[in-house]
Amino acid sequence: MSGQRTYYCIDMKSFYASVECAERGYNPFETNLVVADCTRGKNALCLAITPHMKSLGIKNRCRLSEIPAGVKYEVAPPRMALYVEYAADIYSLYLDYFAPQDMHVYSIDESFIDATDYLEMYRRDKIDFAGFLMNEIASRYRIPSTAGIGTNLYLAKIALDITAKHSKNHIGFLDEDIYRATLWKHRPITDFWMVAGGTAARLARYGVYDMQGVTEMPTELMYKIFGRNAELLIDHAWGRESCLMEDIKNYRSKTHSVSFSQILPRDYTAEEARTVIQEMARNGAEELTRRKVITGKVSIFVGYTRDMRAPTGGSARLGITTCIASYLAAAAVSIYDATTDRSMLVRRLGISFDNVCDEGCEGYDLFTDFEAVERARNIQRAVVDVKSRFGKNAVLSGINLMPEGTQRERNGFIGGHRAGYDDKSGKS
Repeated sequence: MSGQRTYYCIDMKSFYASVECAERGYNPFETNLVVADCTRGKNALCLAITPHMKSLGIKNRCRLSEIPAGVKYEVAPPRMALYVEYAADIYSLYLDYFAPQDMHVYSIDESFIDATDYLEMYRRDKIDFAGFLMNEIASRYRIPSTAGIGTNLYLAKIALDITAKHSKNHIGFLDEDIYRATLWKHRPITDFWMVAGGTAARLARYGVYDMQGVTEMPTELMYKIFGRNAELLIDHAWGRESCLMEDIKNYRSKTHSVSFSQILPRDYTAEEARTVIQEMARNGAEELTRRKVITGKVSIFVGYTRDMRAPTGGSARLGITTCIASYLAAAAVSIYDATTDRSMLVRRLGISFDNVCDEGCEGYDLFTDFEAVERARNIQRAVVDVKSRFGKNAVLSGINLMPEGTQRERNGFIGGHRAGYDDKSGKS
């Protein structure tokens, strides 16, 4: 269909908290509830809070200790498996009205929909149809939602993030003219999709604090400051976006990596964190084996408690391409030992296996014991097979049994959070 397109960006409000309210029969607009792992203590991060708590001025990603003492609330332990189930159900609802090629799941609680060819089919106005979908979600699953509507994907996202929250019906609409008339002078500029603090800081050096200012900057200067990213920033400043839904569906990344990160359950000494980085490397090796890919480069990240110093870490090229755990763990530990500040307590860790490719490209040097490699590969494949059948904790290595190890517990997580609890209590 030619002409102007209509995109939806639909987001579930306070998704995790709303799911917990739906399970308990609560109204999230009248209930004080937070989703947080109390086993991490009073400084546990709140994964979500209800809209009612937000109306009290409490920040969504606060810590339990930051909630005002006078506010009474209920704590729901995170149940990621349940949230995934709700997200799948909501996606199934979309499938009742749209074809898969016209939808893109942006996150567990947010999706883009190209509704262009469906408005005439269903004989509905774009605002009316968005409201209908939101009512369907609320009726079937008792989850409140917000919708952004735009003439391109970018404007749909901005309509969701900035415009809809000020609308009584929780629906926002933007085309290029409305965007320029109403949001060109909107501040802070970091409210706009893909404008992070670093970008805002660089623009501020030139006295630019809003999108209109970006349009007035010399193009040559923009490219000097931001390189190729300048093109996207300039287009977005004007409200333009050339990417279509079919471009998203057809996109294939030129580079691939497999990465893992975690926030440790408490402050770890450097020696304790060294154990965890080994666990992460070995877990990553099994994931590479499961995906039938290999890597020739390992990178790690170490973040310190309360950001008392800048993160450390680095990368190492292996000189070989492999997925064997002993090689990857040795490389990770070598980087860790060379870069970590051992006088500081550690709270965050990350590891990445870069430039991954098909296992058929596996290669070693002339000094490699190929019989040992073959034995290690067969054992690793057998371990992955057993875990896929009987659970991730069906086979554990000695390092997983160390008191500071985290992998046994994390094997029950989804997306870095607990999959679920039987106990739903948590009054505070």
